[in-house]
Amino acid sequence: MQRYFGTVVRGIRTPIVKKGDKLDDIVYDSVIQAVESEDIKLRDKDVVAITESLVARAQGNYVTTDDIATDVKNKYQGDIGMVFPILSRNRFSVLLRGIAKSGRKLHILLSYPSDEVGNHLMDEKELYDKKINPYADVLEEADYRRLFGEEVKHPFTGIDYVTLYKELAPNSEIHFSNDPKAILKYTKDVLVCSIHTRELVKQELKDAGAQTVYALDDIMTESINGSGYNEEFGLLGSNLSDTETVKLFPRDSQSFVEGLQKRFNDYAGKEIEVMVYGDGAFKDPVGKIWELADPVVSPGHTKGLVGQPNELKIKYIADTELKDMSTEDASQAMRERITKKDADLTGRNETLGTTPRRLTDLLGSLCDLTSGSGDKGTPVILIQGYFDNFATE
Repeated sequence: MQRYFGTVVRGIRTPIVKKGDKLDDIVYDSVIQAVESEDIKLRDKDVVAITESLVARAQGNYVTTDDIATDVKNKYQGDIGMVFPILSRNRFSVLLRGIAKSGRKLHILLSYPSDEVGNHLMDEKELYDKKINPYADVLEEADYRRLFGEEVKHPFTGIDYVTLYKELAPNSEIHFSNDPKAILKYTKDVLVCSIHTRELVKQELKDAGAQTVYALDDIMTESINGSGYNEEFGLLGSNLSDTETVKLFPRDSQSFVEGLQKRFNDYAGKEIEVMVYGDGAFKDPVGKIWELADPVVSPGHTKGLVGQPNELKIKYIADTELKDMSTEDASQAMRERITKKDADLTGRNETLGTTPRRLTDLLGSLCDLTSGSGDKGTPVILIQGYFDNFATE
């Protein structure tokens, strides 16, 4: 029998999760109650996805500004150059407060016209009109204010991030450049705050003569006085909990998803995939924000989610090979084409226009858009039919 539905995505409501809760029981029970209440049958390759914040919260994986300050003081003796932090109250403000508590003078180097994930400090056309070269020009805070005004607010949040960061770190100076080596004019000891470019930036700085170079994933990699930690990502992927505390990216996500997979497989008698997801990876066309502020989309996923799609582009084939066929014949031919497709279609014309991204990144974006970051109350996502295609019966 032909399947009439393709991918179906459902947000699953759960109780409020707190430190110490048995999250595997909560997720398992919530999903089973949801599918049984709607008489939904789990099938092979269904995906259960859990937001990373639930995993970290259940683990109690939190650190305070005092913990951050202690770690920073242990690593730096003098002034600290902070290179390319993003503009975010949720992601960076508490980290900055903690770093400032170290008592070290801070030189904060902001990229412009936007940060790494697309939050803008000014409009790009303004740079052109004012004849500023973002590839070469280094601006000081006085230059920034003279050129762009005493109050420059983010279009979505209404926050002037330069003012906010100076308030959080009174012992700081703010500079603007897209060359990380510009920080070495002020100090040779650097904390790289970018997310996805951090390894390259660290190497550039070391090659240019920087003395002490760490990145955010080097801070809070071990517990301090019983605090949380993340040995792989440090402070990367953290979120504001309150004004003095952040929740870190979760630990041990791989063992968590593998344990849940076994429980779901036993229940359904099918092969269910499980993943932990953070930020999706998509760009807002109006606000220009690229959503991915986590170091990875999925810190843990079962092996069936490794890889990327291997798909034919129906539109391309319909407009070329099938264009002179009747609707019925074209549909049948397309099903046969899909059934007999090669295991690796990389670079072939019949894939033109498909999305060359990893499965976990695609699924993470789907989950992130479904769960949202507000009051929907659906931190667990059930995806069915994602691995189906036009030929699936």
